[in-house]
Amino acid sequence: MAQTFVKKDDDRDDEADYSPFLGIEKGAVLQEARVFNDPQLDSRRCSQVITKLLYLLNQGETFTKIEATEVFFAVTKLFQSKDAALRRMVYLMIKELSPSADEVIIVTSSLMKDMNSKTDMYRANAIRVLCRITDGTLLGQIERYLKQAIVDKNPVVASAALVSGVHLLQTNPDIVKRWSNEVQEAVQSRAALVQFHALALLHQIRQNDRLAVSKLVTSLTRGTVRSPLAQCLLIRYTAQVIRESNTQTGDRPFYDYLEGCLRHKAEMVIFEAARAITELSGVTSRELTPAITVLQLFLSSSKPVLRFAAVRTLNKVAMTHPLAVTNCNIDMESLISDQNRSIATLAITTLLKTGNESSVDRLMKQITNFMSDIADEFKIVVVEAIRSLCLKFPLKYRTLMNFLSNILREEGGFEYKKAIVDSILILIRDIPDAKESGLSHLCEFIEDCEFTYLSTQILHFLGNEGPKTSDPSKYIRYIYNRVILENATVRASAVSTLAKFGAMVESLKPRVFVLLRRCLYDNDDEVRDRATLYLNCLGGDGSYGETDKDAKEFLFGSLDLPLSNLEMSLQNYVPSEEPFDITLVPKEVKSQPLAEKKAPGKKPAGITAAPAPTSTVDTYEKLLSSIPEFSSFGKLFKSSAPVELTEAETEYAVNVVKHIYDSHVVLQYNCTNTVPELLLENVTVFVDASEAEEFAQVASKPLNSLPYDSPGQTFVAFEKPEGQPTVGKFSNMLKFIYREVDPASGEPGEEGIEDEYQLEDLEVVSADYILKVGVSNFRNAWEGMGPDFERVDEYGLGVRESLAEAVSAVINILGMQPCEGTEVVPSNSRSHTCLLSGLYIGNVKVLVRLSFGMDGPKQIAMKLAVRSESQEVSDAIHEIVANG
Repeated sequence: MAQTFVKKDDDRDDEADYSPFLGIEKGAVLQEARVFNDPQLDSRRCSQVITKLLYLLNQGETFTKIEATEVFFAVTKLFQSKDAALRRMVYLMIKELSPSADEVIIVTSSLMKDMNSKTDMYRANAIRVLCRITDGTLLGQIERYLKQAIVDKNPVVASAALVSGVHLLQTNPDIVKRWSNEVQEAVQSRAALVQFHALALLHQIRQNDRLAVSKLVTSLTRGTVRSPLAQCLLIRYTAQVIRESNTQTGDRPFYDYLEGCLRHKAEMVIFEAARAITELSGVTSRELTPAITVLQLFLSSSKPVLRFAAVRTLNKVAMTHPLAVTNCNIDMESLISDQNRSIATLAITTLLKTGNESSVDRLMKQITNFMSDIADEFKIVVVEAIRSLCLKFPLKYRTLMNFLSNILREEGGFEYKKAIVDSILILIRDIPDAKESGLSHLCEFIEDCEFTYLSTQILHFLGNEGPKTSDPSKYIRYIYNRVILENATVRASAVSTLAKFGAMVESLKPRVFVLLRRCLYDNDDEVRDRATLYLNCLGGDGSYGETDKDAKEFLFGSLDLPLSNLEMSLQNYVPSEEPFDITLVPKEVKSQPLAEKKAPGKKPAGITAAPAPTSTVDTYEKLLSSIPEFSSFGKLFKSSAPVELTEAETEYAVNVVKHIYDSHVVLQYNCTNTVPELLLENVTVFVDASEAEEFAQVASKPLNSLPYDSPGQTFVAFEKPEGQPTVGKFSNMLKFIYREVDPASGEPGEEGIEDEYQLEDLEVVSADYILKVGVSNFRNAWEGMGPDFERVDEYGLGVRESLAEAVSAVINILGMQPCEGTEVVPSNSRSHTCLLSGLYIGNVKVLVRLSFGMDGPKQIAMKLAVRSESQEVSDAIHEIVANG
């Protein structure tokens, strides 16, 4: 059990928890179940045994087939008892045991008898159990009784039938859909629960028919729904209809109904309507005002649940419409001292989103007293809100940075401390004036930091930013203290940081050499190796060191290689006299093949094209260089992912891989024959390049033979302008000679027949000329590239479903590698920055910074900044986006 229960100790003042099920075992309970067979049934005793059995089942205890059958048959004997409480336990037990089809027959007659009983409690429970354990055939027999139960005068019976209908809709939808008339009648019931369940079932029956749902909402919004629960459901369905109507501005359908529900007497209906209005897409300030007003009234409610619901909804609204929530700030300030810490935290974070610059100092004083009373998970939410506030009002960075540094010195867990450190790092990065004070706070923190990860993270950041400050020498003491006092991981990180100061600050180099030489005698080999390497690199060991440029490139330059590729290359390296050459490591970012993502043991629905060879440039290059027609094309730049040219389950499956060279494009068609009775010969693909005028076909290689289910390749090569990202559209026709195969002997016939098969069109696009190459530190790579060939421009992307959809579309157009997880757009964001890197044809490095923003309802604007090693390439990237 999850918690140990003990008996109450009279000598202790506090009362310990006690469980009546402590220490029960399955074997003992099964022995007790024999009481079900007694001639004189003890109803109380039987109920206790069933309770224990239900407890075991809910705790995850498994019963063997024999044990479950014995218990089931024993329980069925209890139908002879007239005790109402025991009968309810019997119903529960039968539902939990879920008997097999041959066992269900045993209780069916008893349950059907109860379903027609004069006792309403028997009828309701019998309906629930029967619908849970029966299959479609038996359901047809009792359908008439279920229809009658739906319109029964007793609300308990009617609700039981309706809820059963909701469950049955998943397994027997055709039968349940025949009950529409009865369910519609139940929607008009005066009983609150019956109306609620009937509306839920009716909507589920019609949910795939948008017009039917719209008609249902139209008829019910005229005031025929009395139940508050049903009214809440109707509000949700109404909001769904509004969303699907795609009305962004102007008169929305049913908006008046939602606004009218704000004046309902039931609090749950008022809140549901307010929440629905705030979540409307493209909602205007005028539409928000009445919803914000009722939520503001809820903030001063005596009920904690209403206060929590209101402040949580306002918190979400503040992300997109902060000005609309400012009228509630005074009420929310009073909630900072609320006894419920969840309410207080939401109030704080909402105020931080909606507050103005003048209120920052007052808020900070209130938060300081508040922070000591809440758990770490709430503190993290507050820290993230403070970070956003600081970025919103950069002039207030001193107040907010001091607050963050103060809470950084207090007690807290790793996630909490990491959130604070991450916030300080972001503020240093985005607010230049905050760099000096932020680095000082971080240096003081690592003096007493107990988390290795945070220490190494701060040291790494300090090594990059510290040398650029006005007085870099003041940080050396903090760094060297880590070499003396910390564990091996932090010591090694500190050595690397010292080396960066030595490389960047010429005046500190002699002092850094002294400290690095002391590290040569460290206990840990990693620390000693790093010290030796950096001394050699910087010339501190007496030998001729690297040039300043090389040393800085080594210490600050990004690896520009996917670590998974480097790891694989090192694993495949065979030790020999030839040293490992890092320049041979593939730079292309590999995506996991679809075949690897499928669950083991599952077969695809249809036969698709033959999988392409292992998707590495090396493997393709070996394959292509072995073909004489293509051996003179030079070094392969990029190979695309396979593009399907046929649909699944067709006679022939074909996909194509685009191989990009500096002045050639080779199309590799991977073919599979899926017809057992045919042998294909002289297989070629005729390519019509009339819509790709700058491409000229120069070579092709047919496939001699293609037996059943045996993959093969045929190739077509085109010449194009050298070094240019030439685009075009190609029509493809598969041509071959087929011979019929004798099923008995497996031998093909002598006579061959020419045939052809139309394939899908193929496009060579701009993204095919850009290789996905990641960088480990985008900021350093961006600054290292310099602004010499930078080009910045702004673009309107028009109406998009969401910011995430716009980001994804631009990434796909450019075909570059997203860096540092910036391809993920946080929910409810109205702006986002995405970082991309890649290698343009001709091995030209390209870095892209995309800044997106919402400009009106679903209108997306984008600022595109490109840096590369060539002005022509920067212009080409802009041209790709402009034409995309």
